[in-house]
Amino acid sequence: MARKRKIRPLIEALEITDIAAEGKALGRYDDMVVFVPMTVPGDVVKVQVSKLHRRFMEGYVVEYIKKSPRRAEPFCRHYGVCGGCKWQNLPYEEQLRFKQKQVSDQLSRIGKVELPEINPIIGSEKTSFYRNKLEFTFCNRRWLTYEEMNSGADATGGALGFHITGMFDKILDIEECHLQPDPSNAIRTETARFARERGMSFYDMRANTGLLRNIVIRTASTGETMVIVIFAEDAPQARTELLTHLRERFPEITSLMYIVNPKLNDSYTDLDAVLFSGKDHIIEKMEGLSFRIGPKSFYQTNSAQAYELYKAVRDMAGLDGGETVYDLYTGTGTIANFVASRAAKVIGIEYVPEAIEDARINSQINGIDNTEFFAGDMKDVLNDDFIERHGRPDVIILDPPRAGIHEDVAATILRAAPDRIVYVSCNPATQARDIAILDHNYRIESIQPVDMFPHTHHVENIVLMKRR
Repeated sequence: MARKRKIRPLIEALEITDIAAEGKALGRYDDMVVFVPMTVPGDVVKVQVSKLHRRFMEGYVVEYIKKSPRRAEPFCRHYGVCGGCKWQNLPYEEQLRFKQKQVSDQLSRIGKVELPEINPIIGSEKTSFYRNKLEFTFCNRRWLTYEEMNSGADATGGALGFHITGMFDKILDIEECHLQPDPSNAIRTETARFARERGMSFYDMRANTGLLRNIVIRTASTGETMVIVIFAEDAPQARTELLTHLRERFPEITSLMYIVNPKLNDSYTDLDAVLFSGKDHIIEKMEGLSFRIGPKSFYQTNSAQAYELYKAVRDMAGLDGGETVYDLYTGTGTIANFVASRAAKVIGIEYVPEAIEDARINSQINGIDNTEFFAGDMKDVLNDDFIERHGRPDVIILDPPRAGIHEDVAATILRAAPDRIVYVSCNPATQARDIAILDHNYRIESIQPVDMFPHTHHVENIVLMKRR
């Protein structure tokens, strides 16, 4: 006998009352939470339920019965289709309020530790054109909006843009993006135009065929621009034709590179980046320091706000010049070099070898001689022998990926017993989990949220912990 299908109700008037984790807006219907995208608290909407779960429902708006006075008018033509910048419908002050609440909720609910009063979130002065790096994807068939489908539009011609949320093989062709300053939009649109004109094939994600796969654009506050074109096939003639055109059309590109990636996934950190013209890096500056950024280097994607973040980290570390500092997940050594003038010695550890090479060069070009950098998996490099060789840290600064730190790393930190831990995180949920592990030996002294990504639900958070 076939399983009886659950009836998905049409909710005639659902009031949106709050923002939950991951930026989802919600209301309540028959004692069930209903998550509804594209809404803000204060909206009253007719909702078609699309998914039924045991404790909650998901749905989409059929009609806006009343729009919230807290609602803002989205500024991007791609809003609602593109998966990014989902909070354009919220005034920026409201975004900051919800992000502050998110930090408080996740640290208390997941960490279950005693918290001091949380400092007011540091907002971003720029709320558009603030990113220094974007990656766009080529696709042989572009995603059509409902309006385009109803008008009989054709999906052929390819797309160069962003993935549709939850769909690995669906790309929305981006006409204008408000995330990265010039010349980002012009480079992307001209690359697509030239490729179409010359009949260059866009990538087919299911068949793993086609020439053009991705393009990465990095810009710096110094005015330098890096462009990396990623090809799925090694086709020298077509590659040279496209890259030569970009070099001639955009003389402001100071670093033009390419990567050939025939793999089934988009990751390229294990592949060679080949210099086509210019230099193999760009330079970012911060507080008189210069930072070299290569094609695979991690650097905070909001340069201006990164400065506010690093100042807060340095202040919370409380350095007086005599400390040994371990900067774990150091990337290109930005935090390590930024705090080095106020420490006796700084040890940086990072997984990506190319980033560590950049970190060493960053120390050299800034005349910093009290840093050392090591490449390798954190749980393998940071062990008791390593600490014995390089000295017990007085302060540990952590800035791990979203997944947080490995339990072996947490155990090593506890054995190292630094006086202070400054934990920087782009995911307060995993940060809270890790803090709970450290809580037996450390108490939280200060919490500082920082908004690095306006119009998204993402928030950076810094926690200072002191040894009990």
